[in-house]
Amino acid sequence: MEIVITNLSKSYSRRTALKDISLTIPAGIYGLLGRNGAGKTSLMRILAGLSAPSGGGIRMDNISIRETARVREIVGYLSQDFSMYQSMTVFGAMDYLGLLSEIPDPLRRERINALLERVNLKDEAGMKIRALSGGMLRRLGIAQALLHDPRILIVDEPTAGLDPEERIRIRSLLSDFSEGRIVLLSTHIASDVEAICGRVAVLHEGSLLFQGSTEELAGLADGKVYQITAPKEQDQQIREKYICLNISHLCGGMEYRVLSDAPPEEPWEARQPSLEDGYMYLLRSQEMGWTAGKAEECGAGTCGEQCSDRGGADS
Repeated sequence: MEIVITNLSKSYSRRTALKDISLTIPAGIYGLLGRNGAGKTSLMRILAGLSAPSGGGIRMDNISIRETARVREIVGYLSQDFSMYQSMTVFGAMDYLGLLSEIPDPLRRERINALLERVNLKDEAGMKIRALSGGMLRRLGIAQALLHDPRILIVDEPTAGLDPEERIRIRSLLSDFSEGRIVLLSTHIASDVEAICGRVAVLHEGSLLFQGSTEELAGLADGKVYQITAPKEQDQQIREKYICLNISHLCGGMEYRVLSDAPPEEPWEARQPSLEDGYMYLLRSQEMGWTAGKAEECGAGTCGEQCSDRGGADS
């Protein structure tokens, strides 16, 4: 079982959302990384049968994306802006969706009860949708996406805005449900992919920048990640010299995790790159016109996403 995407494109009236995407997604849990606006949601909606591609082709478990009815039978979808009927109870909403999917009564009730137990909402079955927390609503969204027992589960930004405990719970659920299925996890949070995905693709401005293992993505920043400790007086200078991944305040100084194409001039220690480091390196390489793995051709740096509010400037 796999999803095969070939030369896929998607254009709207004033912009192109996807540009000649070719990608193979195997069984298991697969990550799709990219910033907001990278084209992830456009791709998810096409895969879920909710939007038609402008060009190219997709086969999902050997079914053409053009066969919309058959695709919807095998795909479960949790959208980024998922919502349900506010005045219904948890069980009532699931039962209504099961009726729409024409699931027979005995099987429908059995499946709803089993899914609510698996997503830890059995005790909330009689609660109104409007009373659910954000994490509970996302867990209910996963349950409704699995109600018709799909072979492919597509989830778009499932942990965005959740607290750390609920993010871990959602990731564990997706990992559990990936057995015997394809689970495609779309997110801009690299740590979610690193925690549960074996393979990953990166989208940037509608183009595919990378596809491979999570280890390979992390490895793009191998030998480029350093920890610098410096006095506060050097803060502005360091932020302008390096790509800052993280900044911590210490007693009497600052600690920086940075990307650099050469050992820093300040006191430093080498660090093992994480998937987020490799992801940031890939994006910065694209923006600065580098070839991934060849950042030494350019010494310019910008402040990374985690410290962007600190006013880093391009060199």
